[in-house]
This record gives sequence, C-alpha cells and structure tokens, in this order.
Amino acid sequence: MKRIILFIIAAVITLSASAKLKYIFYFIGDGMGPNQVLAAEMYRAEMEGRIGRVPTLMSQFTVSGELSTFSASNGITDSSAAGTALATGTKTNNGTLGLSATGDTLSSIAEYLQSQGWGIGIMTSVAIDHATPGAFYGNDIKRSHYYAIGKQLTQTEFDFFGGAGFHHPQGKKDDKAHNLYDLAEQAGYTIVRSYDEAQRHLNDRRLIMIQPGDSAKVHSDNIGYAIDHIASNSTLKQIVQTSIPFLMNKYDRFFMMVEGGMIDYACHSNDGRTAIEEVWAMDEALQEAYNFYLQHPNETLILVTADHETGGMALGNSDYTLNLQVLQHQQCSQSVLTERFQQLYQDSTLTPSWEQVSQVWKDNLGFWNAVSINADEESQLREAYNTQDAEKMAATGVEILNRQAKLGWTSHAHTAHAVPLFAIGVGAELLGGWHDNSEVVPLIRQCLAKPKKCRR
Repeated sequence: MKRIILFIIAAVITLSASAKLKYIFYFIGDGMGPNQVLAAEMYRAEMEGRIGRVPTLMSQFTVSGELSTFSASNGITDSSAAGTALATGTKTNNGTLGLSATGDTLSSIAEYLQSQGWGIGIMTSVAIDHATPGAFYGNDIKRSHYYAIGKQLTQTEFDFFGGAGFHHPQGKKDDKAHNLYDLAEQAGYTIVRSYDEAQRHLNDRRLIMIQPGDSAKVHSDNIGYAIDHIASNSTLKQIVQTSIPFLMNKYDRFFMMVEGGMIDYACHSNDGRTAIEEVWAMDEALQEAYNFYLQHPNETLILVTADHETGGMALGNSDYTLNLQVLQHQQCSQSVLTERFQQLYQDSTLTPSWEQVSQVWKDNLGFWNAVSINADEESQLREAYNTQDAEKMAATGVEILNRQAKLGWTSHAHTAHAVPLFAIGVGAELLGGWHDNSEVVPLIRQCLAKPKKCRR
C-alpha cells in the first residue's frame, strides 16, 4: 500500500518551470549495502509469518540506483575517503578527510550551500567528529585526528549538529588543549543533552544535540544501538525531528546530512540482528524527512545511499533456505552481550561455572530454549567458555545464531560491493541508474543550477 501511495504522489505532483530546490535531505547509511536493506525487509516479513519483504520507506522511493565506492588509493574504501567523495565530489586516499589525493583542500556541498545562505544540519548516530559527518566540514590528512577535526566543527558556523559527542574533547596528547565543548559554546552553540531539553532551545542561534552521558572529559562514540533500547538517549529519529523546526525557524532553505553510522559498527561485528535494527532505525528517521517532503513536494529532494558495504553480508550460507526469524531471540547487541558476560565475571568471587555462563546465552540469545543447539554448536560454546574471554563468548553466540538464520559474512571489514541509492523529489531522476560516489554532489549541484531540468 505504501508503494502505491508513493507512486500516486509522484504521478500527481508536477513541477512547474518555476520549481526551485530549497530543501535537501542527504541520508548515508554507513556500511549499508543492498543486502543489509533486503535482510531488514525479509526479516520483518518472516516475523509476519510469510516469505517476502516488508519494504523500507527508502526502497519505495520513485528513483533507485547504485554507486561504486572505490577510493583513490584502493578498490575498497574506508569511511573517510568515501565520505569525502560523497561530501565533495572528489576521490581521495583511504584515511584522508576533506583533502584530495594530492593534498588540496576540498569544499563540501554543505559548505557551498552555507555560502549561498542555506541553513546546515549535520547529524549522525555516532560521534559528531567521526569520518562521515567530518567529511562535510573537516580537512585533515588523517581521519583519526579527532581533536583537530572536532575543533574545525566548532569553527564552521553550521547551525545544527546532532549525535554522540566529541571523540576526544580534551585532546589525547595535549592536556592543555582547549576543551571542545568550551570552544563550541564560545562559538555560539548551545549544547543540549536530551530531546526534551532540545525542544526548549529551538530558537537558539546554534545547537549541538548530544547524549546525557557525553561530558567534557569523556570519550563519546555513539547514541546506542536501537536493539539495546537506551531510554535516556535521543534516537536518530528524534534528532531529525529536532533539526527540521530548528532550521525552519531561521531559514527558507536548508541542507541536512543524516548518517546511520551504527549499521557499520554492527556489520564490523557480523551482528546480523543488530544491523537489521539499525537499518530500520535510519528508515524511521527518514520518515521524518519524508513527512516534510509531503508538505513541500515541489521544493524538496531526499536521497539515501551509503559510503560502503561492511561485512560482506550474504542472505544464504549453505542450502537453499533462509531462517531470519530465529534472530528475534537476540535480546541485545553483541557489544552489550559482551558487557553482560563481563559483569558476570566481575560479580563472581570464583570463576563462573559453565551453567552460569550458559544462562547468559539462554537469556540473551534463547539458546537451549527457543533456539536448539546441536552438539557441534555446544562444543563451540564450550571452547569459547574455556577462554574466559567475554568478547569471545559473545561473538561465538552471535555467530551461531547468524549461522542458524542462514546469514553469511565474508569479512569483518569493508568490501568493494556497490551500495544502493534511493531518491525522491526535485531532480530525483538525475540520480537513477549506476553512478560513482563522486558523482552525487555534481548531480545535486546540476539540479541547483538548472532547476527547470529537474523533473520527476
């Protein structure tokens, strides 16, 4: 039904020659290949007791295509090189942020639009000075220079940032370095640490929306996985909900980059259920942009893509079967499962017994109860138990559950797989078909320069 509605809307709305692109939503699913999207859709269908798909909003958009992702230095990109290509339209070397392969400083689409009077919002589910958000405002030979990149953030005069806090707000090597939160406040940013607090500051000059636990001296990494339900933290959807009225209060045009950054984290761990929930979490945030599009269809462009694929996810690992529904028995992410094993060891005066460790697998993955465990799988679990390594025990459990779901993985790193591209709105048809990731920004600029040719 949703698909029918989307196509009806696309059919009945006609852009006149005077139509002008005023609002751009640029969604980037870090690590999100085509199979991450399809796995999310097929899992939901299996949970409804049928074979097929429950379509994500993104896959119902009127235009779709694919992007190649190689960097200037390798066929497999890292996030900084891919982010730079998606933000600036220029390829660069792995590990480099906002600089060309020859070291020239690049300007992002966000910086260009800011110079044209647009409001700018940059948001993510990971740290706001991470590679993908950083590519839209930062320039550094090494993406790992988080303090330097974060310092550039405070100097951008971009209007809105949202996500986790700064990776290294104090600086790792210089104890006398100015704290990044202090620098941000000096630059006119109000820092809020909850959704409710943010709603009271929608008329402030500039806003940085982070999480309750993010503090001036603490390393900040992410807003928490969707599967882990951290009630105190703002979701990516809530961050987007906040940014739209914040920017609309000040501008008649705005650009917004939204990163689903934790899809990548989950896929690095080969954590299938967690990755699936992160795809849906980004799709829920996308719904907020789509609701805005419905109100401004002749002025809005939404595009959704990824910087690269992570993990080499395959839907099928042996015979001609899928069993994705078994993933429903996973109650937390692999990282939280690791913490639960660690807590068991901390709380025990003696080394926890096999029975105690098994109970953690039972409670969090459904083993021996809802999920049958054969002799070979139990042997693998016992081997993990014998290491007394919490991370190993968690990873082994998730690996077994993934194998039962028939999910395959080729890597714990990035791959060269093409990534999806979905678009709807003004100029969306320019983005259909096969492109390189360095072509997205030039296509957006083409639409901005020649709005009469931007038709659906």
